[in-house]
Amino acid sequence: MYQAAEETREREALEALQLARLRETLARTATNPDYRRHLSGARPDDLRGLDDLRTLPFLTRDRLKDAYPYGLACAGPDPVVRVHMSSGTTGSPVVNPYTAADLLQWRQVMARSLAVAGVTARDVVSITASFGLFTGGFGFHYGAEALGALVVPVGASRTLLQLQLIRDLQVTVIAGTATYPLRMLEVAREEGFDFRATRLRTAILGAEMWSDELRERIEAGLGVRAHDIIGMTETGGPGLGIDCPARDGIHVWEDHYLPEIVEPGGERVLPDGSPGELVITTLTRQGLPLVRYRTHDLTRVRSRDRCACGRTALRLDRLQGRTDDLVAWRGVKFYPRQVEQVLLRHGGLDHEYQLLMEDDPERGDRLVLCVEATPEFGAEAERRLRRELQDLLSLGPDIRRLAPGEIPRAPGKAVRVVDRRARRGR
Repeated sequence: MYQAAEETREREALEALQLARLRETLARTATNPDYRRHLSGARPDDLRGLDDLRTLPFLTRDRLKDAYPYGLACAGPDPVVRVHMSSGTTGSPVVNPYTAADLLQWRQVMARSLAVAGVTARDVVSITASFGLFTGGFGFHYGAEALGALVVPVGASRTLLQLQLIRDLQVTVIAGTATYPLRMLEVAREEGFDFRATRLRTAILGAEMWSDELRERIEAGLGVRAHDIIGMTETGGPGLGIDCPARDGIHVWEDHYLPEIVEPGGERVLPDGSPGELVITTLTRQGLPLVRYRTHDLTRVRSRDRCACGRTALRLDRLQGRTDDLVAWRGVKFYPRQVEQVLLRHGGLDHEYQLLMEDDPERGDRLVLCVEATPEFGAEAERRLRRELQDLLSLGPDIRRLAPGEIPRAPGKAVRVVDRRARRGR
């Protein structure tokens, strides 16, 4: 463990620390008049217990975007020394200002997370996430550096170079987005590169929803143990939590982040074990503290008991999807991740897929599932796939078979749903 005392703190002491830090966070937000108005003037003394957090309003991504660039910043007298921001593909991006204390906090939670995955000073860590306004690359860099590991900050893309450095620099750990190892596997097949002839043993992946089936493919192809790390620009980047070797849920660093599960689209806080939307309150962030931020991520509290690894932080299920990723098609609602889980159970199909919504002169519109198939995926396999999609998800898409490599590869996160209809939202 990187910070054993903090990672194994007993529940009673942890909750007392959370309450104290929650009051400090509320006091910090009060220094910003706009944030104070958003919270209806709530004061630290109003919080007599952790349950009183429920009396405060939710914070949404739209509210953060409307505050662009620094409308809800709470750095106070502490100078802002860094900014990161979301992609801003629709409307204004979310700008997150960091103080020196924020960078230190990020370094610590990332070091904890990498240590959970077994990273030590003896490792060589290749960072395949991008460096820039996106938080991923820097977060992995800080965590590996804190542990004393040798850092190879390659950044995104340049896959041939990535493979060369994995071999020549004897890389033991790769860190990056969840689907990038799939691209590495494709290039490795083309180049005759054998991952099992390298020292690679661990992958720490996040930034995208990825199923257990996809994890199995990555582990089998690269010969690694893959860990799921979570976090987002709004919370300060990756490092909110990670799953340990016990694979009994994702540990959330509760001395820094206070999670709640609420009904999607509603306000009711759900009991442990009930699936819903993850809401996060930051307890130690300065530049942009979050109070009851709706992440849109879907999960549930799996356990608050001490884990087999010895850590006491609560564990969440792996993220199951996002409320804003829900696809509605002719009365059927589903998440792309559910389609992925069905596809990856079939031999002869590559990992890439795409769902197209297209205009159809006869049917009005149609749903097309594009898959990359090898000759092994024959007519009977396609019939079985159709039956499973119908039985499990009530979907009957047209299947469009493509050769491996035909589906466009996005430079960042994979694009799974494309709406090509002239009149959308039907």
